[in-house]
Amino acid sequence: MNSVTSQAKLVEPRVSSRKAMIILYISAVFLYWIALYLYVPTLPTYVESKSDNLALVGVVLSMYGLWQAVVRLPLGIAADWVGRRKPFIIVGFALAGLGAYVMGVSDQVNGLLVGRAITGLAAGTWVPLVALFSSLYPAEDAVKASSLLTLVGSVGRVLATGVTGSLNEIGGYALPFFLAASAAAIAIIIVLPSHERVRAPKRPSLGGIAKVISRRDVLIPSLLSAVGQYANWAATFGFVPILAKQLGATDIALSILLSLNLGVYTLGNLLATSISARIGARKLIYIGFALLAIGMGGAALVPSLALIFVMQFSIGLGQGISYPVLMGMSIRHVPDGERTTAMGLHQSVYAIGMFAGPAVSGALADAVGIRPMFGITTGVCLFLGLMATRWLSDGR
Repeated sequence: MNSVTSQAKLVEPRVSSRKAMIILYISAVFLYWIALYLYVPTLPTYVESKSDNLALVGVVLSMYGLWQAVVRLPLGIAADWVGRRKPFIIVGFALAGLGAYVMGVSDQVNGLLVGRAITGLAAGTWVPLVALFSSLYPAEDAVKASSLLTLVGSVGRVLATGVTGSLNEIGGYALPFFLAASAAAIAIIIVLPSHERVRAPKRPSLGGIAKVISRRDVLIPSLLSAVGQYANWAATFGFVPILAKQLGATDIALSILLSLNLGVYTLGNLLATSISARIGARKLIYIGFALLAIGMGGAALVPSLALIFVMQFSIGLGQGISYPVLMGMSIRHVPDGERTTAMGLHQSVYAIGMFAGPAVSGALADAVGIRPMFGITTGVCLFLGLMATRWLSDGR
């Protein structure tokens, strides 16, 4: 009986301890996303200033998604293997700071490429972060926990991207990079005192990994997220800022443009959190992809900078609605001991979209132009998104 009681205490943390953990990780996640996004609004135009080859610009921007795709599944497996997530989170925060610093001191495209690759590795930390934070909630609240954490990250990104243009005017392009590195350091300090319940190590096996990877309820949400991220990173974090610059946008306007997108993305997170249980996941995903297509297709046609802002609104709302729902669904029915692996798979798969979006759209834009590229991307992503959503479990 004593052993059962002690195990129960390990599984269910005290209320005060749980609340403290939630506060610590919410604060750390807020700073983590600031560290990853403080320089993002003007990064495409900054890279373009170092090279007039749009394909090369796309390659540099794609490093963020590429290294996430490489590291996230192994990171999830490793965290489940050792039974701990916090050490991986601290290393990821450190890499976020290092990558920002490398880009801040680099004067050549190659340095920006290396720094962006390091921040891609840092973004892999989202795997153990989501799994650890979700473990503080009952299993049936997985969507609620992931939506809350996504909301916190969204607020951090909105604030970070909202000041980029002003920081550039105060201290040049380097200042946001150095402040991002500082935010990462503070995040490490915040998370250090947090207590992690060490789980029993789960030795990975090819059969066990294959079992998680082949789960329909994990794989289909992951593939849908990849399609959405492809479109989002081809547009919002790729070539919409360059198109806006061609239409006369200043650095401050580019900063506002991305902040608007992320602010509406946050609104989408709130909507997803509040209505997902009532109307079902499939309807939300259909709505998300329709809004994404409107924004992407509109970017191919609109003649003015003002309408570019409208298109960014539509893209942000669509992605904000669909992303947290898909992420929560990918781990909802997975046992806790396999959740980090499942989340690693989900994030590795959608990071392929984050990598392919800028890389493929950059090559396409270099060949046919930015606007035709947006039109082609819209058609392909809308078709794939709607087809895959038909196979998605409703998950009320």
